[in-house]
Amino acid sequence: MTRSRWLVAYLALSLAAGACSDDAAPAVGTPVPGTTVVMPPPLDDGDTSVEEALAARRSIRSFTQETLSFDEVSQLLWATQGVTEQGGAGRTAPSAGGTYPLEVFAATPDGVYRYVPNGHILEVVAPGQDVRARLAAAALDQEWIADAAVVVVITAVFARTEARYGDRAARYVHLEAGHAAQNLLLQAVALELGAVPVGAFRDAEVQEVLGVPSDHEPLYLIPVGHPAD
Repeated sequence: MTRSRWLVAYLALSLAAGACSDDAAPAVGTPVPGTTVVMPPPLDDGDTSVEEALAARRSIRSFTQETLSFDEVSQLLWATQGVTEQGGAGRTAPSAGGTYPLEVFAATPDGVYRYVPNGHILEVVAPGQDVRARLAAAALDQEWIADAAVVVVITAVFARTEARYGDRAARYVHLEAGHAAQNLLLQAVALELGAVPVGAFRDAEVQEVLGVPSDHEPLYLIPVGHPAD
């Protein structure tokens, strides 16, 4: 199994049930931080209408132990910040002046990954580290965060928008985070998944858990999984 094929399998195993193995292949080490992989292309149509997703959206805080497929995670991240125009100028959520201050991370049972919208890519941040329980602790012990299959974390680099809009940038960044979060919540409904936006957490602890720079200010934790009810 080549390294590129193994990396795809590793990420799929991190996010999906089932196994992908090659008994004849030599063992390959855990990917190093900074390694990237292109995710499956997102779908641009589905069986659930916008109206149906809006009507069905509820905050879900109880999840089964079932994991998410690689395709499901791909779709969720694309809905949050995916590129919708060639050249990367348009995304699924509006951004003031196209400054794109948001960064999106996915905390899975087997590592932390950063979503790179251009190219629809996952970048390995913390391979082999399950930080969901630590995120739950940072969020004032909201245990359902640790139970979710994936915790999507939205952070913002305010300087990107401040360079153009000055003091008004904070308003625009917060609005953009709300747009992105709602996209994720509605996409979860369309995939028959549950999710809940979490805003109560200790910022510095979330930054430490993710290992992000101090200018990446966390705005949302959004646990996603299969509803238990």
